[in-house]
Formats: sequence, C-alpha cells, structure tokens
Amino acid sequence: MAGHSKWANIKHRKSRADAQKSKIFTKLAREISVAAREGGGDINSNVRLRLAVQKAKEANMPNENIHKNIQKGIGALEGESYEFVTCEGYGPGGVAILVEGLTDNRNRTVSDVRSIFNKHEGNLGEAGCVAWMFYRKGYITIKKGSVSMDEEDLMMEAIEAGAEDFKIDKDFYEIITAPEDLEDVKEYLQKKDIILSANEVTMLPNNLVEINDEEEAQKIIKLLESLEDLDDVQNVHANFTLADTVKVS
Repeated sequence: MAGHSKWANIKHRKSRADAQKSKIFTKLAREISVAAREGGGDINSNVRLRLAVQKAKEANMPNENIHKNIQKGIGALEGESYEFVTCEGYGPGGVAILVEGLTDNRNRTVSDVRSIFNKHEGNLGEAGCVAWMFYRKGYITIKKGSVSMDEEDLMMEAIEAGAEDFKIDKDFYEIITAPEDLEDVKEYLQKKDIILSANEVTMLPNNLVEINDEEEAQKIIKLLESLEDLDDVQNVHANFTLADTVKVS
C-alpha cells in the first residue's frame, strides 16, 4: 500500500490550489447533513459527523453554515434529501476507480459520471467490479524531514497511539488506522508536536498499479480531477501509484 500518498498529496495540493470555495462548501454541507441524518446531531457520539465538521472547519466554513446543515440533517430545518451513490470503473492503464457521491437524483449522477469516464478513455463498470479492491481506513501522512525522531521511534509512537499499520514511502510516512480511531491517533501525534501532512477517512486499495508512462499518468489524473469536479461527487479513489521517474504538473 505504500505509495498511496503520491496520488493523495497530488490531490490535496491541487484541491487547495484550484478548487472553488463555493463548490467545496457545497460538498461539505451535503456530507454534514447526511452524517447528521444517519447518526444524529451530536458530534461527540457521531464519529462521521465529527470528521465532517472537522473537515469543514479546516476549509474555513463558517460555524453558522455548519450548524445550519446539522439542523437540516436532523430535520430541524427544511432541506434537500440526499442519497448515497457509488460508481465503479476503470481508467487508462487498467486503474480501478471508485466514485462516492451524495445526490438528489441518482440517474443524473450516474449519467454524468459515465460521460466523464467515456470522455477520458475510461469505462464505467457494473456495481461491485472494483469495490472489492478497496477497504475503508483512517489514513495519515507525515512528510519525511518534518519530525525530529527517527523512523523506529515514530513507528512506536504511532502504534502507541492506536495505529494498525505504519509504512514508509519515499517522501512520506503513512499511518493506517481503523476509521473510528483516526481522530484519537491524530490528536495523540499532534500532542507530540508531530506535523501531519494529511489525515482523512478514505478507501485504500489492496494493491497498487504502478504507472510508468507520463502521458498515461496525465490522462488518469485528468479523469480523476474531472470526476471530482462534479457537484454530486464527494470522493474519488483509485488504485495507482506513480513511478519515481514520472512527473506530473
């Protein structure tokens, strides 16, 4: 699994640089509302809601907006009703892609996703065709050189915090947790003055396809970015990593 951080950090970097704040807020608002609807409005007992609120605060969403969307979720305020939708398929190079969305119109969302796959040399598949290649986990990355302790000490700290696994990539340390343990592990490490590059609950691939061709890598990333730009799409996951010789803009 080591190497997942390469795409994850390309994605985080580009989302910070390119995404429109209004689009980010729309997606975060949906996630907050659905999390509150499914698990209640108390962030102390609803882990999913707590993570959604944390992500919203990191994106500088006003507290008023957060509160309003929680109220919509629990039915205290009128709001649109969203349902989960998952689309699965393959991109260039045989890369498996899992798309997670929240929508008020399933047919529209699936049609939009299919159009993006077709436009970028991919193929939308049947339900279940790639989902078995991914598993939901908490995921933390720490940039090498940002911590003073050595790798073994950092690994022991991660395990002490409750991590399930610790991996070493070329540029990052990767820490894997159970989804419900992510926040506790994150807070433990931050109290040790360890700077985290990224932390999220995500779908991690069981195996990675290494992409060695730069042109193919650009096609894959363009497909993934186009999927993420859809309003109804919340998350896009893929099972590839880039060879060290491949550079992408």
